[in-house]
Amino acid sequence: MIREAKGLAEEVGVSKACKTMGIPRSTFYCAQKPRKPSLRKDHPRKLSDEEEAEIRKELNSERFQDKTPREVYASLLDEGTYLCSWRTMYRVLKKHDEVRERRDHLRHPSYKKPELLAARPNQVWSWDITKLLGPKKWTYYYLYVILDIYSRYVPGWMIAERQTASLARVLIGETCEKQGIKQENNLPFMPTVVVL
Repeated sequence: MIREAKGLAEEVGVSKACKTMGIPRSTFYCAQKPRKPSLRKDHPRKLSDEEEAEIRKELNSERFQDKTPREVYASLLDEGTYLCSWRTMYRVLKKHDEVRERRDHLRHPSYKKPELLAARPNQVWSWDITKLLGPKKWTYYYLYVILDIYSRYVPGWMIAERQTASLARVLIGETCEKQGIKQENNLPFMPTVVVL
């Protein structure tokens, strides 16, 4: 684009050529200057390759492999050792593409979703508590529901003003009694109550 503008500038002038090509004049003039090689010198306190290797070796050691550079820095200072600042540790890791989450996180295994199978009624029950809005502002009721997995029949339910384990026990006990299920006989058709 600059090359075309330069050719056009020879014919119509720099201002008109830049306006036609949509290039700022400052960009046009800057492109005409010869580029000088960078005379920038390395900083006198720049880490040598050996020092960087030592820092990387310490950061990736078994002792510090799960620690952040700030934690490594603090631990080493407590022991009386100074390698470099924690910020320099981050720069060294970034230079070698080693910046990542270093802490050891718990990996959650993928659990299989529980499958509830029932071959006959009253074999497996599921229950839940739902919060219901009351007639007045800031009033709530709790709907306790027991559901038979096999038939989708609701053998027991209750509405209460609070949510407690003792109320749930009462509901389950009354529902077992109503369905003719006795807890002490341990028959194979005794329902399994599952909390979902």
